[in-house]
Amino acid sequence: MHLFVVQRILGVLLMLFSITMLPPLFVSLGYGDGAHPAFLVAFGITLTVGALSWLPVRHQHRELRLRDGFVVVVMFWTVLSATGALPFALAEYPHLSITDAFFESVSGLTTTGATVIVGLDDLPKSILYYRQQLQWLGGMGIIVLAVAVLPMLGIGGMQLYRAETPGPMKDSKLTPRITETAKALWYIYLGLTVACGLGYWVAGMSAFDAVGHAFSTVAIGGFSTHDASMGYFDSTAIYLVGVVFMFLAGINFALHFTVVRQKSLRVYWQDSEFRFYLLLLTLVVLATILGLHFSATHESFSEDFVHGLFQAVSIGTTAGFTTAEWHNWPGFVAILLLFASFVGGCAGSTGGGIKVIRFLLLIKQGMREIARLVHPNAQIPVRVGDKTIPPRVVEAVWGFFALYVASFIMMYLMLAATGIDLMTAFSAVAASINNLGPGLGDVGANYAGLHDSAKWILCFAMLLGRLEIFTLLVLLSPVFWRR
Repeated sequence: MHLFVVQRILGVLLMLFSITMLPPLFVSLGYGDGAHPAFLVAFGITLTVGALSWLPVRHQHRELRLRDGFVVVVMFWTVLSATGALPFALAEYPHLSITDAFFESVSGLTTTGATVIVGLDDLPKSILYYRQQLQWLGGMGIIVLAVAVLPMLGIGGMQLYRAETPGPMKDSKLTPRITETAKALWYIYLGLTVACGLGYWVAGMSAFDAVGHAFSTVAIGGFSTHDASMGYFDSTAIYLVGVVFMFLAGINFALHFTVVRQKSLRVYWQDSEFRFYLLLLTLVVLATILGLHFSATHESFSEDFVHGLFQAVSIGTTAGFTTAEWHNWPGFVAILLLFASFVGGCAGSTGGGIKVIRFLLLIKQGMREIARLVHPNAQIPVRVGDKTIPPRVVEAVWGFFALYVASFIMMYLMLAATGIDLMTAFSAVAASINNLGPGLGDVGANYAGLHDSAKWILCFAMLLGRLEIFTLLVLLSPVFWRR
């Protein structure tokens, strides 16, 4: 393993990340909210640590190996989460503990949207902006990770998108080099953000709220500038803008790129994962609306429709925005929405969860096993669209699912052992590992009431979910460190 090369890359990442402290610093100075010292100190610390890490190894330019790639990816999220916590810990208001500051930072960068802060409406504008910016930057990192990095590392079925393995959507990389791929995805991501921000502004949000919510919508993050989340605005127009852009952000960004390159919307419908994604969301939306209607949750069907549509798309894509206290809705609806988050968005999107393509392959593999019972000697391939999926990819997806379930159970038991009631523990782990944010029970509104040990467990769950299980667990396995 080339540790010096890893150190050089992390040093560069920290120096670049320090620059992200400057926009909230300027926001603080512009609004005069008094929080600028926290960002100034955080900028200095992050820049200094990055420079000290980079300078001794700046001439190390060896090519990264597979093991180096795993270390870089994990360190990218853990180290940046630690430095991202600095403004929360240094600010006078809210002056968070180390645990809470790290939790908020991890939640932001992994685009989970779980918060420990109560009283968002009274926070300094710069802190509010910084939370939204964390999610936006995390979303961009997730897309590049999912489209350009994880396929090369062979993570849990993401080999589907490797150049040398025919996939259900494309047979070659987006562009020949990772840097060019990242640039292409950046333009798509930025374009959606600008369009979303303009949509919110036209629908009635202030410019500040429009920018902040555009950041977290396209990142499928769920952080809001208000305690009541989207419900604060009480506007159907704003809700519908959110629905459109959460849906778009849950689609594979590589598919967006292909649509732009070929200038044809038909590309969406030709993709099997997109069709299944649309089908699942449609079913969840219909079931939610009907569940609210027959339980007389609201006074009119129009309210059931608007809130049901928004909440189903928000929870189904793992965005986590809320227009109402969905955790207090009828049990069937609340559990349905929580289970929808287990599927999440498409691979290569900013959404969390198991991912639609994996869920589709699990179903197809299950159907193949049933067919094999009837025809034991038949050769039945797993196909997605017009592509035959290699056995290695199917095995990787089953391996991912097995580790996902095992990890979920372990963290659920650990959380329950800390004294948290079973519903809260189950939904907290689900909301964290699926990068959803709000859960049921005591974590329906926020996570402030949990004790520190529970928060650290959930931080691990958020990182585990965002790094697609394998990427983090491989570093914890003894075989990784053997020569």
